[in-house]
Amino acid sequence: MSTTFRSIFAATLPALAVLILTAWPDAAYAADGLDGTKLSWLWALPFVGILLCIATGPVFYPHVWEHHLGKFTTFWSALVVVPLLLTTDLHTVTTTLAHTALLEYMPFILLLLALFTVAGGIYLEGNLHDSVFTNTALLAIGTAIASLVGTTGAAMILIRPLIRANDDRKYNAHVFVFFIFLVCNIGGSLTPLGDPPLFIGFLKGVGFFWTTQHLWPETLAVSAVVLAVFVVIDIFVRRREGRPRRSDPTPDQPLKLHGLVNFVLIAVIIGAILMSAQWRPGVSFTVAGVHLELQDLARDAIFVLVAIASIILTRKEDRAANGFSWGPIKEVAILFAGIFICIVPVMAMLQAGSHGAFSAVLSMVTRADGSPNPVAYFWLTGTLSSFLDNAPTYLVFFQMAGGDAAHLMTDLSHVLAVISLGAVFMGAMTYIGNAPNFMVYAIATERGIKMPSFFGYMLWSLAVLLPVFIVLSLVGI
Repeated sequence: MSTTFRSIFAATLPALAVLILTAWPDAAYAADGLDGTKLSWLWALPFVGILLCIATGPVFYPHVWEHHLGKFTTFWSALVVVPLLLTTDLHTVTTTLAHTALLEYMPFILLLLALFTVAGGIYLEGNLHDSVFTNTALLAIGTAIASLVGTTGAAMILIRPLIRANDDRKYNAHVFVFFIFLVCNIGGSLTPLGDPPLFIGFLKGVGFFWTTQHLWPETLAVSAVVLAVFVVIDIFVRRREGRPRRSDPTPDQPLKLHGLVNFVLIAVIIGAILMSAQWRPGVSFTVAGVHLELQDLARDAIFVLVAIASIILTRKEDRAANGFSWGPIKEVAILFAGIFICIVPVMAMLQAGSHGAFSAVLSMVTRADGSPNPVAYFWLTGTLSSFLDNAPTYLVFFQMAGGDAAHLMTDLSHVLAVISLGAVFMGAMTYIGNAPNFMVYAIATERGIKMPSFFGYMLWSLAVLLPVFIVLSLVGI
């Protein structure tokens, strides 16, 4: 256990050092942050650069990316930190970076660590027999639990049972394409646990159950339509396959669910998040000008303790059967440290509104009378989420809409809803729109499934999802 967490800490240490080594504890530091009116659009280039590397690396130069992603992250982060130190007073820079590290990055990555560890300890043993009903049921169950265990967690729990259920079929790639659509993306739209963009919103002040209350009609409708399309396609493919099919390579075994204690630990994670939103003891600590509330520190500590408890209480055999490894979470920890650094000047420019470098972009999502255009927010957020990571994309448009969670949840609730829907739903449009997408692709390919290429997958998403999203934007937002 100690070796495991030591390896994760070592992986994230360089990026954390860039964030906080210069942030000396000093309550006198300025808290106003960067002045976005004085920054040009050139400050956004490192953010664009790191997102493009994340988008292209795993697909077009995977071996270089795998071995040097830490160097990529350090390079783009340095292009922000070093110029800031040279052009802005030290107090402002250190306060801004400490705020990003302590209030945004650490809670975000610790929640992902807890969910990743807990989900990796839940193992469904046995062989499900292939049928339209079986596949539909697995997709529906995965969609339903994605908002409870996260899209990554739901994908890791169900991908291998789904592979075993379909390993005797001649044509089965479509099953996993729809798995990415539903389980890895659409199903995660109802709670901050479901998809990283929504947890970013929670950290910014959006209520835990706000998405549940406001997004369930669209989530239910889109899930039902996509699932219905899957049923039609799966029936058609089965008839095309004909008989006989390949013999089932997986021996029959009774179904058995292992690692049940991890469901209790998921409840603890949910309780910790709700506690941090409701409990207000009025105790805080100041580090580098950043006020750390006791309830938030307690929440993050519980995340760590839950991860440790899951490792102790889950059998190693169950994690091995799940193909569990720490590689994905270490990669996410490194890359998101860089993303959170590179997005700092972008947020400052967005906060400047019409006086900032992004005034032209702001005008694209604003009507002539000055009111926000929900349809524009939906498609811009969604389009960028399709090709860039959807968490930072959500954050950009959240800030563009004003960045005030209380105002967005009430007077501008329709705007916050479409930003959330665009980021979560359209992360399914490409393999690189959301982290679980490529993880499923890699696991399926490793097991001999002939998954479509990057552009082949886009043909599927354009044919199935795009019409659904067009109708949604016309009648639902």
